[in-house]
Amino acid sequence: MSYGSIAFELSDDGITLITIRRPEKLNALDVATVGELDDALSRAASDGSTRGLLLSGAGDKAFVAGADIRELAALDAAGCREFSLRGQRTFRKLETMGKPSVAAIHGYALGGGLELAMCCTFRVAAPEAKLGLPEVKLGIIPGYGGTQRLPRLVGRSRALGMLLTGEPVGAEEALRIGLVDHVAPRAELTEFCRALLRKMLANAPVAVALAMEAVDIGLNAGVEEGLRAEAAAFGLAAATEDRAEGMRAFLEKRPAVFRGK
Repeated sequence: MSYGSIAFELSDDGITLITIRRPEKLNALDVATVGELDDALSRAASDGSTRGLLLSGAGDKAFVAGADIRELAALDAAGCREFSLRGQRTFRKLETMGKPSVAAIHGYALGGGLELAMCCTFRVAAPEAKLGLPEVKLGIIPGYGGTQRLPRLVGRSRALGMLLTGEPVGAEEALRIGLVDHVAPRAELTEFCRALLRKMLANAPVAVALAMEAVDIGLNAGVEEGLRAEAAAFGLAAATEDRAEGMRAFLEKRPAVFRGK
């Protein structure tokens, strides 16, 4: 599939950069862009060369400033429901592909933009970033997972405060409440995110994927089911060649060379 609203770039270090590039619309997510993003995420998930993802927005003003309101306003209730379900399926791919991802947030991350960022494993914001879910100001609510992921990140009361007022928070406040993981200068944002990903990609790929899966299961199904998933994943990791290499390297006091097997 050829892309018009996004860019897909794989670098030699195994990091794929996906850039939403509609700067004239503040990178708003219309149906076509979500479709391209869905294809790109499927491609990244199945591509063995991609070990981690970095998501960004083109231009100087926004990561992603939400949905394309003109397009959304033309949908009836059934169309809006399908719009929501399609976006949820696409964003869930990012969250469950077993490859770590980082959102590099500058400018506005609003509505669907913040929902996209919350699906990433980590979020790094530039100091001027503004993050929020302003949907109630338009007579709607978040439809791409915001009502579910925001409370899991910042707690019920803080999430409801953002959801019910529709007011954004700045980068430092987002860091304080746990909505973002780091704040980095705008000029250093991309490299900071790449360095963060490289720390994860230095480890055994299968173990990284299994750890992410166990956390996801536990958060959604509860502690008991999570513990069962953890034990099963622990057994699977123990059967890999990377486990043998990792432990041998530790005992031999040398860096491990993992092969994802």
